[in-house]
Amino acid sequence: MKLNDLRDNPGARKSRVRVGRGIGSGVGKTAGRGQKGQTSRSGVSIAGFEGGQMPLHMRIPKRGFNNIFAKDYAEVNLGAVQKVIDANKLDPKAVIDHEALKAAGLARGGKDGVRLLGNGEIKAKLKFKVAGVSKGAREAVEKAGGSVEVTVAAKAEASEA
Repeated sequence: MKLNDLRDNPGARKSRVRVGRGIGSGVGKTAGRGQKGQTSRSGVSIAGFEGGQMPLHMRIPKRGFNNIFAKDYAEVNLGAVQKVIDANKLDPKAVIDHEALKAAGLARGGKDGVRLLGNGEIKAKLKFKVAGVSKGAREAVEKAGGSVEVTVAAKAEASEA
């Protein structure tokens, strides 16, 4: 087999049909659109219209809701932090905050900050400054000799009072 012998399978490429080009083509005059009416004209948008019957998307019940007050946290597991420290992408002596985690490639998104989760184990003594922390993650960090400072909780407590 040579490169200059390569060919498509027969019927793999189909040439487009030029409609409205004479009676002999078989798709002349009305170009396969039938006679008169809305769908024979250009700019038709009746997808989902069911002739006046209640459309399917309106017959089906609505479910759930979007909480507009929900916080958007970037969730970071302790195991991932340890892996990045082992790879020397994160300085264990510095304070680890959202910016540091973002620079290390751990925290994607999270416009309300980072939430630390306790999946995986941590060996390094670290100082975290995050928006949220799970109970297990806090215990694991403190067991390794580190500390966790929560920043956003102070704002939440002030607004409740």
